[in-house]
Amino acid sequence: MRDFTAELEQRKQAGLYRTRRHISGPQQPVLTADGQRLLSFCSNDYLGLANHSSNIEALRDALPKTGLGGAASHLVCGHHEAHHLLEERLAAFTGRSSALFFSTGYMANLGVISALVGRGGTVFSDRLNHASIIDGCILSRAKVRRYGHGDVESLAAMLAETSGHKVVVTDGVFSMDGDVAPLRELAAVCREHDALLVVDDAHGFGVLGPHGQGSVAELGLSEEDVPVLIGTLGKAAGTSGAFVAGPEVLMDYLVQKARTYIYTTAMPPALAFATLNSIDLIERGSERRSHLQSLIDRFRQDAIAMGYSLMPSRTPIQPIMVGDNWAAVALSQALEEKGLLVTAIRPPTVPAGEARLRVTFSAAHSHEDLDSLMQGLADCRHLLAGEGVAV
Repeated sequence: MRDFTAELEQRKQAGLYRTRRHISGPQQPVLTADGQRLLSFCSNDYLGLANHSSNIEALRDALPKTGLGGAASHLVCGHHEAHHLLEERLAAFTGRSSALFFSTGYMANLGVISALVGRGGTVFSDRLNHASIIDGCILSRAKVRRYGHGDVESLAAMLAETSGHKVVVTDGVFSMDGDVAPLRELAAVCREHDALLVVDDAHGFGVLGPHGQGSVAELGLSEEDVPVLIGTLGKAAGTSGAFVAGPEVLMDYLVQKARTYIYTTAMPPALAFATLNSIDLIERGSERRSHLQSLIDRFRQDAIAMGYSLMPSRTPIQPIMVGDNWAAVALSQALEEKGLLVTAIRPPTVPAGEARLRVTFSAAHSHEDLDSLMQGLADCRHLLAGEGVAV
């Protein structure tokens, strides 16, 4: 126990210690956190659907028909009609032949990657991929090669010198930087070198592309271009769970091989019915996406004018680069004192020396909410003097 205590103390001294907040009530822009009302700019509820009345109604209506628990794994007796309908809807919505419903995005990445490549194969992973992708690569027991962030040229050289089964995996939208992967170029180099491309579009699904179909659809990439598409439903869709979509033969293969699908209890089927409703809202949500983009554009213009250092992101993820761990924490705490919840992101979630505030926007935010954030940032600029931010 002394070793654990010592490591915890080291994390506190380095400004890396994490704590949990107690949230009361629904997820929405104004949260009650530890009994305090705060205007939140740190949620992944990009379209404001986590507390949408019709999603709640769909869940409430489904419960008497489905019951609550999934009760068993999908391969025993847990695969409910609701799950199957959701899979069909997700396949059609993403323009794929078939889809498979997972309980969480983390489980989807662990299961998919470890099923599609193993000992004797090689998996290539962008250096800024999400932790679930990294862990999926490790769990696969394949040889793992990491290429520089978005560096297609470097990846092509690695693929050219590698024989055997090859899988390339990338985020569609990177969760901490907010930028979009060079998917068209990645698809081309994977075709050239006979590698299977896997894209996790957790942060693009619902937000980017026609009708919110995601970053892959935004570029018009087909199932042949991107054979394996992964998405989560707990972000823009506002519900829970995840999916993988692609050719029927691959989905069938995953049913046989993906351990995180086979050996876990199915999600409550009522949630699947609620998600079906949420996808309808996403598909009809062009006004939500337009409003969301107006918030993003105005934030970038005003924050840069104040002297804050932003990353080149056009998505709802808008990181303010700080650098020092303690400076990031200080800025986050100062904003919280003004009633604004914006979390500081520190290593190992981001590289050492790249601590930041991860500002995220939702279509449920108003421009008056954005006014409050910008006033808070204006009042707190002095905290970053000397920390790489021009103020």
